[in-house]
Amino acid sequence: MTKIKSLADLKKMKDNLQSKIALREKSDSPEGRVIIKVAMATCGIASGSKEVMEYLVDELDKRNIDAIVTQTGCMGYCYAEPTIEVALPGQEPVVYGYVDTKRADEIIEKYIRNQELVEGIIPMNYQTIEKDKEGGKA
Repeated sequence: MTKIKSLADLKKMKDNLQSKIALREKSDSPEGRVIIKVAMATCGIASGSKEVMEYLVDELDKRNIDAIVTQTGCMGYCYAEPTIEVALPGQEPVVYGYVDTKRADEIIEKYIRNQELVEGIIPMNYQTIEKDKEGGKA
């Protein structure tokens, strides 16, 4: 456990805990919110996904963007780590690869705020089993 040496340390700890509680409360009703999943498997962590996730959480909060940022396991795009999946309300998710803090900033400003696609989208080359059955492929 972290030792508290000053009032500033206590305030920082309080703010961190409150943001984690707010994230949990928001995740109970995700509709209408931006949802960002950060791939945090071993390959993602080794490539910097932890820093990207921390950056996203901090910047979305600073910019008052109502979003849920969660971690997920491997998305299968190990070659393009760090990867994130961004789902805007009412839209299909988009997966971005090679995301560093600079690209994350661009995704926040261009894609999340203005719905402009940003370089680095990984094309989805799969469908669910249910979709395959509907199309007669399964």
